[in-house]
Amino acid sequence: MIEHSVKVSSGQLAYWFIVSQGRLFLTTDGTVPFAELAALPLQLADAMICKLGEYQHQPCYLVVYDDRPPNEADWHSARALLEQGEALFQLAARATQVALFLQTHRFCGQCGSAMRLVNWELATLCHRCGHRCYPRIAPCVLVAVVKDEQILLARSTRHKAGFFSVLAGFVESAETLEQAAVREVKEEVGIDITNLHYVGSQPWPFPHSLMTGFLADYAGGEIQCQPEEIAEAYWCPLDQLPETPGLQTLSGQLIALAQAKRLAKNRK
Repeated sequence: MIEHSVKVSSGQLAYWFIVSQGRLFLTTDGTVPFAELAALPLQLADAMICKLGEYQHQPCYLVVYDDRPPNEADWHSARALLEQGEALFQLAARATQVALFLQTHRFCGQCGSAMRLVNWELATLCHRCGHRCYPRIAPCVLVAVVKDEQILLARSTRHKAGFFSVLAGFVESAETLEQAAVREVKEEVGIDITNLHYVGSQPWPFPHSLMTGFLADYAGGEIQCQPEEIAEAYWCPLDQLPETPGLQTLSGQLIALAQAKRLAKNRK
């Protein structure tokens, strides 16, 4: 649980997850600062400081830094920590998501009054009308669709040329994860799927998403890309993959699992 408005003891060493405008301050060698509060290279006297958790038996703090970053090169997406281990990345993702919640819930969306932090849970409360808010979590489905010895790969309109991944989309109101997976694949590439199997999940700072991963089999249809979302898509042989997400990501793990299933099937 996040602890709010904590006072940090003078001289205490800690990991500092400093967040400004959705980006994380990292040292010149790309790591989370580990130092005393007074030794940090930013003016943080008026910043909100919250206890975030522990990493390697050391305390971790979230610092919500409202000022515009003075040096853009020092500020990074939480994804920059993916290769430094799952535990550190999850703390970074949590830091950016909680910072966004605190910054966007200062006033009540129902009556406009100032909101206050609840002291025993991560929530904000309006003492005028009683409206209570919790951090938003937006579930997203990732679907790896397999057809014989091939996997369906797509390039988002937001990604560089040559980089492909599995299909993804957000869950809509009153929709199950499974329904979202079927709908998103149909909407984005015109394909029908079957044998949908849940694989796992991963928090993702986009900016407050929870990725849920599925494997599915091709059931029918021809690829027809949704122009606003998908630049290109094709059936790729599982042993001839282009550039795809790394194994630190859930999408990369789905692709690797599809490859592993293919190898296991061929050995029989």
